[in-house]
Amino acid sequence: MSNHVYKSVELTGSSTTSIEDAVNTAIARASETLRNVSWFEVVETRGHVSEGKVQYWQVTVKVGFTLDE
Repeated sequence: MSNHVYKSVELTGSSTTSIEDAVNTAIARASETLRNVSWFEVVETRGHVSEGKVQYWQVTVKVGFTLDE
């Protein structure tokens, strides 16, 4: 097994549906331009409220990926 070097970036995904959908949005977008995405960590969860109801969720995730050998 070779030693891997990882890099991470922070992204914020949003969704009007759920926290999970906001995370999936961020991961899907990251996977379009980053290779070797292998993990994520939820850093922050917040949302927007209007008229007493949650209008959308925002979730900031740290996405990790291995650098090419």
